[in-house]
Amino acid sequence: MASKPQHHRPLAGKTQTKRQRTTSTNSTAAANIDSNPMKDAFSKYANYLNDLNDKRERVVKASRDVTMNSKKVIFQVHRIGKHNKEEVLEKAEKDLAVVRDQYISRLVKELQGTDFWKLRRAYSPGVQEYIEAATLFNFCKTGTLLNLDGVNAAIRPLSDPSMEPLQINMLDYILGLADLTGELMRLAIGRISDGEVEFANKICKFVREIYREMTILAPEIDDSSDMKSKMDTMLQSLKKIENACFSVHVRGSEYIPLLGSADASFPLLGEDDIER
Repeated sequence: MASKPQHHRPLAGKTQTKRQRTTSTNSTAAANIDSNPMKDAFSKYANYLNDLNDKRERVVKASRDVTMNSKKVIFQVHRIGKHNKEEVLEKAEKDLAVVRDQYISRLVKELQGTDFWKLRRAYSPGVQEYIEAATLFNFCKTGTLLNLDGVNAAIRPLSDPSMEPLQINMLDYILGLADLTGELMRLAIGRISDGEVEFANKICKFVREIYREMTILAPEIDDSSDMKSKMDTMLQSLKKIENACFSVHVRGSEYIPLLGSADASFPLLGEDDIER
């Protein structure tokens, strides 16, 4: 009979040697992975994104505070009347200074020295509201339009001179200016109700000029969806002011008190009644 083949077991020493080599190889590979430049770059980029998200949250909070306090300035300006103009504007000017020095300055500190355009969507609503408040106040005080250079000149001292200053861009300025026309419409209706027809006519001419300039600029603006909506709203506001001024001119001052009437059948302003 043929003898059965004998199976020889490997020596224990050789087995241990192989395992040691395998362990040594794995440790070397792990060390290579840990020192991989790609992993280091990915880690740095992840930290950058985390820091950017944290900054975005702080910027959004600061923008909301700017919006809320800018609205207070707008409400204060709407209190203007025949006999309290100086008092109302003095209070509005102080409130506007608070918005600039306390809340806009927080945005400046967060954004200066960075690529702040990357966070524009986070702070744009607050900036637009601030522009609306600042331009409304300036019109009521001087009868003129506060331009973009004037807006940026007011906030430039808030920046660190050693860093690139935060500057409001043209798009946010124009979008804020579009919202201004709605506030001017409400102001004009209020002034007509108080018998100040000349002031309302001045507002009408001012809004008409803004709308004319906007129709030239609007096609050049990239943010077309926002601008289209604001242009439609601006035109509606202009029509309401024109209808109110025209009706008072044609039908006489005896119709002025009816501008504040709650009677929905009163046709002075057409189908679109005064927004309250």
